[in-house]
Amino acid sequence: MDVNTLRSITTVLAFVVFLGIVFWAWSKRRSADFEQAANLPFEQD
Repeated sequence: MDVNTLRSITTVLAFVVFLGIVFWAWSKRRSADFEQAANLPFEQD
């Protein structure tokens, strides 16, 4: 295995992780949590 193959594998793995984060952030299950977090600065004590 040479360096270029290792670099290619690393690039593909990084892209897969990126896609996983994007799908996690845009999932319907997480939208309520993110909506609540977005409104935290506007809540009064």
